[in-house]
Amino acid sequence: MRNVLSVKNLRISFRTTNGKVQAVRDISFDLKKGETLAIVGESGSGKSVTCRAILGILAGNAIVEGGEIIYDGKDLLKISEDDFHLIRGDKIAMIFQDPLSSLNPIVRVGKQLTEAMILKNKAKRRSCRKAFNGKLKCLESNMNSAMGGEFSKTVKGENAKKCKDFDTFERTHLKLEGAYNTAFANANNAIDEIKEELFLIDKNATKDISSEIKNILRYARKTVNRFVVRDAAAALTPLVAKIDAERKLAAKSKDYSNLVVSLKELSALLKEAVKEEAPNFFSLAYYLTFVAETIPEMPVSELNNLTHTELDERFMFGFIDDAQKGYEFAREHYTKTKQNAIDVLKCEKEVFNGTLDKKTVKPAVKAMIGAVKAAINRLDINKDSTEYTFASGLESAVDKYFHRVKQNIKEQKRFDKESARHAKKTAKGKAPAWTVVPADVIDLDLLREQIVAIIDNMDEHYTEVLAADPADPHEATIAIIDYLKEQASGVVYKVTRAIAKNTAIKLMEEVGIAEPRKRYRQYPFEFSGGMRQRIVIAIALAANPDILICDEPTTALDVTIQAQILELINKLKKERKLSVIFITHDLGVVANMADRIAVMYAGKIVEFGTADEVFYDPRHPYTWALLSSMPDLDTTEKIEAIPGTPPNMIYPPKGDAFAARNKYAMKIDFEQQPPEFEITKSHWAATWLLHPDAPKVEPPKIVTERIQRCLKKEDEDNE
Repeated sequence: MRNVLSVKNLRISFRTTNGKVQAVRDISFDLKKGETLAIVGESGSGKSVTCRAILGILAGNAIVEGGEIIYDGKDLLKISEDDFHLIRGDKIAMIFQDPLSSLNPIVRVGKQLTEAMILKNKAKRRSCRKAFNGKLKCLESNMNSAMGGEFSKTVKGENAKKCKDFDTFERTHLKLEGAYNTAFANANNAIDEIKEELFLIDKNATKDISSEIKNILRYARKTVNRFVVRDAAAALTPLVAKIDAERKLAAKSKDYSNLVVSLKELSALLKEAVKEEAPNFFSLAYYLTFVAETIPEMPVSELNNLTHTELDERFMFGFIDDAQKGYEFAREHYTKTKQNAIDVLKCEKEVFNGTLDKKTVKPAVKAMIGAVKAAINRLDINKDSTEYTFASGLESAVDKYFHRVKQNIKEQKRFDKESARHAKKTAKGKAPAWTVVPADVIDLDLLREQIVAIIDNMDEHYTEVLAADPADPHEATIAIIDYLKEQASGVVYKVTRAIAKNTAIKLMEEVGIAEPRKRYRQYPFEFSGGMRQRIVIAIALAANPDILICDEPTTALDVTIQAQILELINKLKKERKLSVIFITHDLGVVANMADRIAVMYAGKIVEFGTADEVFYDPRHPYTWALLSSMPDLDTTEKIEAIPGTPPNMIYPPKGDAFAARNKYAMKIDFEQQPPEFEITKSHWAATWLLHPDAPKVEPPKIVTERIQRCLKKEDEDNE
């Protein structure tokens, strides 16, 4: 599975009146497509801070001291708020612990669902238009370069015309598809409203039947389209007029019998209309732009065959051939520039040996960034995150090094001054009520090694890219054209208030809210805690995100509702192919939903592995402690609370942060942080107990017995 998100060496602190709190300390992990990654740990371990950094919603006193968060070729720690606006809530959504904190208590839930859809749709349409124009321009440029030579002017003119023709009939495509989408959406809205109205009439629960019927008729009048309501348009107009007259009579007499019959007739007419096959608007647009001015009378299947043939023979086959030549030119060109970038990286890296000097580092950085930028193939559909984020990562690491050169001197002077003052008072027998804050000094060699690691990583990445088998050029060219069509469709898909309402009601149904049309107009306080959380989940899903972050979404709910919400998240993940980051302090919550688990303590990941590895073969004492404190109906041993409290992260422990609470701690645990010991390719733990020279220590009895019971039950279930 490919990675959709990568967190690398993330370090975050917070300024406080008592000093700098180190909340996240050099953590790294990947989130794979379609998986659930659980981040587990006690309060204050850095789980939520990590996820808020991913969404770009850290508190104002936060300090991002280093690292990268890579998504879609961007480092989320370095993009502007305008760029983040296109990602937050659209591509990456979040569900918070307390649903009321995510909902406006004085705004109906329906409006809270629809407003986000409408606003995000406007931004997405602008983004799609920009992406379409940019990619088409890039394709034309490469087509020209591929056809260079003595006939270059003629060829450039031909390529310009082909790309302009493509853009011209795409505009027609947008108009056709936009009109169809509007009519189709209104037909579905009318069908849904009729269903609801018939239910209300049957239950004698209508409030303002006149305005409710007017709303239905407003939808019905907007359904007339060549490919939605066409032949039935002759019947639709008098039927709408009839229902309008019956509406007025029914409002006075309260006799709805005739109105019910007419509404059912209208519903049946529209249901038949929405079943009609939609044409291929892409090929139809070319046909209407360059072949004929009117659509021929024939079944849609025959029309699609006709327009597709005309498009292919008159334009598309030739356009694909020329576009493929452009793609092949780009691939050959950027293969050379990538090799050149490798050479530049290797050459300029020599500057970073020993103490760094700005006079030599600055031109070296400029040369490397220029070489990598020149090697980026803008024609590729999928952005290469490593090369896109190289410039910002390298510049940030270099700036940090030179900032620290000055900061280290300043910090050491401050520490020496405070230490001298403290020692002077102590010598006079006056015990100070304050302690000296340790010097915030960072090893410059370590920072220099981080710079070199960024350069080496880029070098290794390009070497792997050049060694890999190239993509099939024809398939790659088709993918580029499909991308252009997809972006064009994104431009035309306009979310109106009616479409947003219909989508919101369907989302409410999807997350398990009964009678969504009725609940749509209610306020958050009219929902139970579990129902409010379902509303928040519906809002998070409104933009159909790639990644869903769940920040302890079940903590405030009772046990039965917890199970329902977890089951709902699991179901939505599978149906929508979501990638999920699930934050919790309770390992038991993620037992049946996590694919991989990161156990976090005092700002560091102390154990990482698949769910089976962490549950059936835990290796870190903190993981044992979490499992020992987890309730279990079959456990005969006394549940063990984790002794002590987490460390004060203004003064992080020198060694293993869990050492003071770990009954298995050794002397080295208080002196040196343990490295990550590999257990399997997918499982590691940072504990000195895994060192070859460490004494053999078994997990607590409550943990081993639970593992044995679970394995036994699993074997029985498999028999």
